[in-house]
Amino acid sequence: MKARERQYAVLGLGVFGSSVAKSLSHFGCEVLAIDNDIKCVDRIAPFTTQAVQADITEIDQLRECGVADCDVAIVGIGSHLEESVMAIINLKELKVPYIIAKAKNRRYMQIFLKLGADKVIRPEKEAGERIAKSLLGKNIVSTFDIDGDYNVVEILAPERWTGHTLRELDIRAKFGINVLGVREWGRDKITVPPDADYTITHGDQLLLVADAHSFNKLIEMGIVN
Repeated sequence: MKARERQYAVLGLGVFGSSVAKSLSHFGCEVLAIDNDIKCVDRIAPFTTQAVQADITEIDQLRECGVADCDVAIVGIGSHLEESVMAIINLKELKVPYIIAKAKNRRYMQIFLKLGADKVIRPEKEAGERIAKSLLGKNIVSTFDIDGDYNVVEILAPERWTGHTLRELDIRAKFGINVLGVREWGRDKITVPPDADYTITHGDQLLLVADAHSFNKLIEMGIVN
């Protein structure tokens, strides 16, 4: 029997929440998007599994939306303390297994963690760190933190991998990293999932999913730099 796909709820559809919802949907995830503003809901609806107008501070409305069935919830408000606090409290009561919250400063971060958020992010701060990493890592095209444990990383295929098929490289067995897709050189579209017998060529980009430890092994070995 095929394992159930993870389900994500994104609460608050401003610039940050909408970006998260679209990115998760782009990677084939089931996404429930929620906001009190119908304009925000209508704007994100074409990109997500379901988009609903609801007040995230009201637990009954979240329950009716199906948030309790989600594996991960992202509170994307951040600058509105009271709404974020109520949303986190509601998510805890609904027993959502993993809660991520956006915070605008360190104080908000401390409050959200004390309320039970599993991870709190500060987008502006982390964006600066990602820019620094991208400047230092010439192979890394983009990164996306998908939950608390795994990152989706798009890299320029290392030269030592060119001329070999994905089956020959056996990246999962050697490094514990899954290849989600391949963006062939000169093409915009990513092939998901890639054929195991696809031969990597110079200029290809690979979409990988890995935990930090596994990905760091590639960096330490000089495969990604």
